[in-house]
Amino acid sequence: MGPKKTNNNEQGIANFAALKTAIANSEEPLVKELVGNQTMLDIEKSYLIDLAKLNSNLTIINLLKNIRTQQ
Repeated sequence: MGPKKTNNNEQGIANFAALKTAIANSEEPLVKELVGNQTMLDIEKSYLIDLAKLNSNLTIINLLKNIRTQQ
C-alpha cells in the first residue's frame, strides 16, 4: 500500500505543478483539462486563484473558483 500512496502523491504534485504552469501561461484549455472533476484543499485553491489574478484571466479565475474543496 505504501508505494501506491507514494505514486498518488507524486502524481498529485506533478498535476499541481502543471496546473500552476498552465495558469501562469494563461493556457485555458489545459487548465480546464487539468482541473477536471478533481477536488483540492482550500489553501491550494486559494493559491491558484491568486496566481490567476496576476494575469487577470477571468476565464481561468472562474474555472478555479468552481473547483470543489475537500472536506
